[in-house]
Amino acid sequence: MMYGKELVYPKDGQIFINSSIKLDREKVITADAYVDPKLVITANGTMPGPPIEVYEGQTITVHVRNDLISDAVTVHWHGLHQVGTPWMDGVPFVTQCPILPGSEFTYKFKASPIGTFWYHSHMGTQLSSGLFGAFIIRAKVVTRDPEFVMILQDWNHFMDGDTAFFKMLYGVYENGHRVAPSTSFDGGKFSMFKIHSVLVNGMGRFGDVKAPLAVFEVDPNTKYRFRVIGATNNYPLILSIDQHTLEVVASDGYPIHPQLVDSFIINPGERYDFVIKTDQANLKNYWIRVQTLQKKATTGWAILRYRGAVNGEPDSRPRPCTTTDVCYVLNCPFSYYPSNENTICLNFDKIKSAAVNNPPGKNTEEKIEEIFLNFAFPGNGYVVPGSVNGRSFQFPSVTALTDPQSVTSYCSDDQCGEEKLCNCTYSINLEYNTTYQMVLLNKGAGRGWTHPIHLHGHSFYLVKMGYPEFHNETGLFVSENTDINCTRNVTIKNSFCNKAFWANSTWGGNNIEGIELDYPPMKDTIVVPTGGYAVIRIRADNPGVWFMHCHIELHHVNRMGLLFNESFDRHPKVQPDFPECRDYVPVA
Repeated sequence: MMYGKELVYPKDGQIFINSSIKLDREKVITADAYVDPKLVITANGTMPGPPIEVYEGQTITVHVRNDLISDAVTVHWHGLHQVGTPWMDGVPFVTQCPILPGSEFTYKFKASPIGTFWYHSHMGTQLSSGLFGAFIIRAKVVTRDPEFVMILQDWNHFMDGDTAFFKMLYGVYENGHRVAPSTSFDGGKFSMFKIHSVLVNGMGRFGDVKAPLAVFEVDPNTKYRFRVIGATNNYPLILSIDQHTLEVVASDGYPIHPQLVDSFIINPGERYDFVIKTDQANLKNYWIRVQTLQKKATTGWAILRYRGAVNGEPDSRPRPCTTTDVCYVLNCPFSYYPSNENTICLNFDKIKSAAVNNPPGKNTEEKIEEIFLNFAFPGNGYVVPGSVNGRSFQFPSVTALTDPQSVTSYCSDDQCGEEKLCNCTYSINLEYNTTYQMVLLNKGAGRGWTHPIHLHGHSFYLVKMGYPEFHNETGLFVSENTDINCTRNVTIKNSFCNKAFWANSTWGGNNIEGIELDYPPMKDTIVVPTGGYAVIRIRADNPGVWFMHCHIELHHVNRMGLLFNESFDRHPKVQPDFPECRDYVPVA
């Protein structure tokens, strides 16, 4: 922690220079208060960056100047559909050229839809270095519940994002010993990326040091809405508030039928809105707990402070989960907790939308195009890149949206194949106004990690989830879901799953067992469980080039993504002075 050129020290939840001069904590990026400084990348000098809060339909203009010394940058507006302005989506070499050091770029777009969104760098590993902030779009209503924004991070106070990425590829070592991936309750793997703490609104603790924490001060007997943003690099987090029931009312900006739970799980890229009623008789402090979804969890802390309580540390405890009074957790990426946890999973595919909702293709005879996409790490080498259908994404050297004729790195049939791993710009053409049903898989030789998949340019309908088989006592993974076959070649025992298909040949479109077309929830980021799948549906009515990728930063940087070239002949015309970028090869 630094204040100018001075080291800052934490004590009793405050920060000091030389243990004597107390500082306003708003002037310091404290993170987890580890004493040695770490380089961060920020917007306007704060982490998280300044919140942007607007009304639906307003025109937003954001001037970005890149003051970094060596790195380019872009800004993505996560969850905004950018209808009519696809070149403002902020993906380097897809919708714009990177903003070079010393250069400026002005983003201008309409604020839509209503909900909880966020902005973040889409360049390399800059998100985990601190370049992100909240983006809230409100309806023009006279009254609403008071609310707070809560942004969650997993934090390493030694490594920058690039170092973490290369260590993930080539191995993480501590004291001369290689570190194995940590695991979830179900046995699923996380990367070797080690975190020291969990931050809430940029504040957390490491060890016993009493560093500042985020404090949310509330009046008794009042309803409060919390807008929670998952800005994590790698880990899903479980959020709860001691002695308070959470009423989850929205996900990724869209309302759902309220769910009363003890806690919920939020993955990288997701957002959840919940409401609490401050109904406790004791005017005191209560812990807000944020834990990683690991067997050996790392816990972050914040404080819910009833107005009138002393400015001290909470002594609260979570309510016990018992056989007669079980706890409920929303958005598990598995089916069961171990039985001794006395905890019941509410999987997100059982949630209903609370909005007027009519998924495309529900009540018509129109043809529904189906696309199978397997997100995995297949391959036989020491360093296995991420891929979709065996294609490791290669960014073009020109802007694919505005200069498509100059892209030379698209995938070819002779280069890629059913049991091959290839490097190319994987792009799928979508025809205007056609309904597409995408089956997102996590199967075959490269499974083992859970993937939160984010789609740019759209919010999709989640119409089905397929979970693998889990042991109902231990909660551990048993075997892959059998609804989908990975290959027609029965001699292949561990397929890359690059050309998957329904095991039941009669399935497809609306004819799939368990498909939910009555008020399915809408999202832009969904977890695909290891060994399972998710089925999402969109209508191709937003012309542009849209990126889909795993939102675990280390997986995204490791090339787990693809493009959708939507309604090419209807792409909006970009203004003639829009920046261009390209390779330069001198003519001999």
